[in-house]
Amino acid sequence: MSANKPVAAFFDLDKTIIATSSAFAFGKEFLNNGMITRQEAWELYLTKAQYMLVGQSSEKMDSTRDALAQMVAGWDVEDIQRITRDTLREVVAPAIYAEARELIDDHRRAGHHVIIISASAAILVEPIADELGVDTVVATEMAVENGKLTGEITRYLKGDAKAEAVRQFAAEHDFDLDHSYAYSDSATDIPMLELVGNPVAVNPDRALKKHALANGWQARTFKNPEPLFQMPNAREVGIGAGVIAGVTALAVAGVLIARAMGGGKDDKRSA
Repeated sequence: MSANKPVAAFFDLDKTIIATSSAFAFGKEFLNNGMITRQEAWELYLTKAQYMLVGQSSEKMDSTRDALAQMVAGWDVEDIQRITRDTLREVVAPAIYAEARELIDDHRRAGHHVIIISASAAILVEPIADELGVDTVVATEMAVENGKLTGEITRYLKGDAKAEAVRQFAAEHDFDLDHSYAYSDSATDIPMLELVGNPVAVNPDRALKKHALANGWQARTFKNPEPLFQMPNAREVGIGAGVIAGVTALAVAGVLIARAMGGGKDDKRSA
């Protein structure tokens, strides 16, 4: 470590700190508060199912981003903040990896600056950061007019854009990147991981695992909690249990067939 420059620890969020996706975690609560329709809730659950089972390609991440941005257009920022704050302990806190909490605490004790950097919207990331006692969030930003989201994404932190955000943030705060750390589960974050002297693959997808092995990067497995995915019940979504069972079976079968035919190749990603 340089005698004058501070060290940073950059953490991706989804599947790295939490065993789910922050973009989907509050879906049920938004449904309960009338902010999304039952059909939109069902589509969120299916997208989450795919994400949790096989991750998302870069193209799928972009299409999900666009769909979510359209969905939230017109939402009141204060309503979002109230819902996420009031339900965080029930919805997201149980999904935080205990190993991630301990690692964040270890970095703090070492005097490192902890930063959560995420492709998810800052308005969803910030309450999770508060729960973890992390003061700094660098995340996707959305335009706000008259206290409401417009649906326009003004800054999307994925891939090279996330790496550039780390480079810019490090320059502004004079961090020593050669001695800094970065953690992620996704191959889309390889550009970010390559910027630091201590890149760590956490629960890596197939492509990141291969890259980490080839480059001698450290890999870690977080298991507590188990990243379980639960499908919604019929009452929550408003359609029959038989339909849910059928659609779920088809979705899972499709995933298994895709894997068998090579769909699980190295182009699978997560946010």
